[in-house]
Amino acid sequence: MKNTLDFSGKVALVTGAAAGMGLATARAFAEAGAAVVLSDFRGEAAEAEAKKLVAAGCRAIAVRCDVSDDEQVASLVETTVSEFGRLDVAFNNAGVMAKIAPTGESTREDWDRVIGINLRGVWSCMKHELRQMERQGSGAIVNNASVGALTGNPGIGSYIASKHGVVGLTRTAALEYVKLGVRVNAVNPGLIDTQIARDVVSGDEQAYCEIAKGVPMGRAGKPEEIAAAVLWLCSPGASYVVGHALTVDGGMTVV
Repeated sequence: MKNTLDFSGKVALVTGAAAGMGLATARAFAEAGAAVVLSDFRGEAAEAEAKKLVAAGCRAIAVRCDVSDDEQVASLVETTVSEFGRLDVAFNNAGVMAKIAPTGESTREDWDRVIGINLRGVWSCMKHELRQMERQGSGAIVNNASVGALTGNPGIGSYIASKHGVVGLTRTAALEYVKLGVRVNAVNPGLIDTQIARDVVSGDEQAYCEIAKGVPMGRAGKPEEIAAAVLWLCSPGASYVVGHALTVDGGMTVV
């Protein structure tokens, strides 16, 4: 049986790739044979990770990009195509957590920051990725949403709103581009062992561990477990999956 997770000859773009789920996914694509572009606002950190992949025999470059800036995103996709000739798969992962505050006490500044990166950034990335993939007649995009797209969560209204928006945007783009050979899906990670998860509890490690114990599986997920879901959604094995937000949460939303 053909290995549907073989990305040899493919080109992958990952945003928010300097750490966490983005880095795990970039590594997974590289290990599966893809040439990978690691993009992150933290350019030096992304460059260091790209160099590690190159030293391991993979094809990889790093590009600093603030996804809330449409011009930088356009340049990111242009650089990807200029370097590797095409763009086959993309994981739009870059995101930030809201500053914790009830809605009535939240600020316009924080709203604009979170929506600008988490939602407008995904829109901007998709816009430029889709244009390239439409020219090719093929491609697959996965947007990083959240279990927060399925419910509410007190104190992080802008984050929750942004993730609801990502799922809606994903479904709409999926319908627009499926007949052009491009599939668009999303993932809804639950509690994953990353810094952004700890930001929800303001870095309180004990509180974080208690939340992790409350997950039906009894633990937080690993970034690599999200990477596995992303690669499957981008693979031929998911060829009939369109506009879906795949929840990967250890059972959090079952109960």
